Amino acid sequence: MAPPILKLDDIFLSFGGAPLLAGASLQVEPGDKICLVGRNGSGKSTLLKIAAGLVEAQSGEVFRHPSSTVRYLEQAPDFAGFSTVQAYAEAGLGPGDDPYRVTYLLSHLGLTGEEDPSTLSGGESRRAALSRVLAPEPDILLLDEPTNHLDLPTIEWLEGELQKTRSALVLISHDRRFLEKVSTATVWLDRGTSRRLDRGFAHFEAWRDQVLEAEELEQHKLGKAIEREEHWLRYGVTARRKRNMRRLGELQTMRSQYRGHKGPPGTVQATVSDAQESGKLVIEADKITKSFGERAIVTPFSIRVHRGDCIGLVGPNGAGKTTLLTMLTGQLSPDSGTIKLGTNLEIATLDQKREDLDPEDTLANYLTDGRGENLIVNGEQRHVTGYMKEFLFQPEQARTPIKSLSGGERARLMLARILSRPANLLILDEPTNDLDIETLDLLQEIVAGFPGTVILVSHDRDFLDRTVTSTIAPAVPDAPDGRWIEYAGGYSDMLAQRKGALEERRKAEKAAEKPKVQETAPAAAGAKGKLSFKQKFALENLPKEMAKAEAEIAKREQVMADPNLFTRDPAAFNRLAAEMEKLRAGLTVMEEEWLELEMLREELEG
Repeated sequence: MAPPILKLDDIFLSFGGAPLLAGASLQVEPGDKICLVGRNGSGKSTLLKIAAGLVEAQSGEVFRHPSSTVRYLEQAPDFAGFSTVQAYAEAGLGPGDDPYRVTYLLSHLGLTGEEDPSTLSGGESRRAALSRVLAPEPDILLLDEPTNHLDLPTIEWLEGELQKTRSALVLISHDRRFLEKVSTATVWLDRGTSRRLDRGFAHFEAWRDQVLEAEELEQHKLGKAIEREEHWLRYGVTARRKRNMRRLGELQTMRSQYRGHKGPPGTVQATVSDAQESGKLVIEADKITKSFGERAIVTPFSIRVHRGDCIGLVGPNGAGKTTLLTMLTGQLSPDSGTIKLGTNLEIATLDQKREDLDPEDTLANYLTDGRGENLIVNGEQRHVTGYMKEFLFQPEQARTPIKSLSGGERARLMLARILSRPANLLILDEPTNDLDIETLDLLQEIVAGFPGTVILVSHDRDFLDRTVTSTIAPAVPDAPDGRWIEYAGGYSDMLAQRKGALEERRKAEKAAEKPKVQETAPAAAGAKGKLSFKQKFALENLPKEMAKAEAEIAKREQVMADPNLFTRDPAAFNRLAAEMEKLRAGLTVMEEEWLELEMLREELEG
């Protein structure tokens, strides 16, 4: 085993009241890829800052190998003093580092380097900060929520970079799929202390449950032991006084241990408030379009959303997901086409920018809309502090201003508010941002079991796979051009359908290339003044074949127009979707071949 290059041992830190860290440890060896997990507020970011040397522990040992380089990705990078992103990123390089790495990383992260740091969006700031910490290829990389504000293509690219890096990693993230792909070890920060599992995050949750079950069993055994000792003291035969005093002391110790045991933090307990059932048809969009200047955001797109559907929108940043979402909910008018909203709709919205939050407002005032100490949940009057407890807020936080909350706590507060309102249509724009894994589990259960309709935007692949019934994505993932396609199932289902359609298209293109190779010689002869027999035959018959393909496509479109088909027979729906992709690919090949032959005929005929 290689000696550690970073070691934190028995770390203690308190900001008053209960200690945040009480005996936490972290050991990093060369090549380690460690994910640091724990509940919101458990001290993960603080422990990472202690490892980076930005926060000093009140007690405990911190060791960093003198020759090791460390880079820390902070959640809010400081761009002060830098005129361009390139200058900011290059400032992280050491004397022997390659400056080309900055250019390489910026280009893959969608930045030119010439951007003014003061004008960057949240996603662009995160990309710039990533380029700065990744460029030097340090011995130790400390990454705090590296995927926040990143779109799916960038997250998948970052996964590849971190999988092949030689740097040792310690990372914090709420993205399950990201952690599963990158990590090889897990450190669980729980109630101020840490436990280590030398396996990746994919094995964490089963291990955590085993640990908590064993802990609960030990506490139960301790309780029974105390009962036996108390019974002996009351009713047992009096032994020597010295022995009695020893057993009495042991009993006091056991009682102290039992009373002092701090169980695991609770889980959020919540359900969506019941609302009047909406109409069967929730949203109907017919050939809607939207452009900003010369750029098309949505080209003719049609969809019918029915009660009970859960639809996910995915795509790179800037593709137009939020624009499409606001059009579908009637908040933004399309340039052309029509949108009809169903009857009896009661909409609850979770906005990704948390714009609904007034930082000076208190938690109680926000939850009750300033109407005293009570709120109505599912038709029943509830005291605000009792409702707050279900979302893991303490009663004393009722008068706390929102500005003092962490990002995860703010997300939980907004979730508490929208779940208290009657709703039959949930609109969730990046709902998973800043939520810990346990709260994510609850949100998944709520969305999956919601009796109404859900439309959500997310970059969390695991969350999409666990919740949505269909996925809307750009037709061209790498270069969105305004065309959107609805796929049956979650994110992984969408990828499988795309892969199948791509393979069919390649087969069709390969099949179309074979006759062209054989026709090279006749084409040369045709240059003398006429088409070959095969070319004439193709020119005459291709229109018939194209018409036949168009008829087959129309036939399947008619069947798939049935709004209940996917619910009734998802296998048939997927088969028809795959057949349509194959027919469209073949039709494109035939159209291109016919056009080439027609142009050749016109050229030969002068």
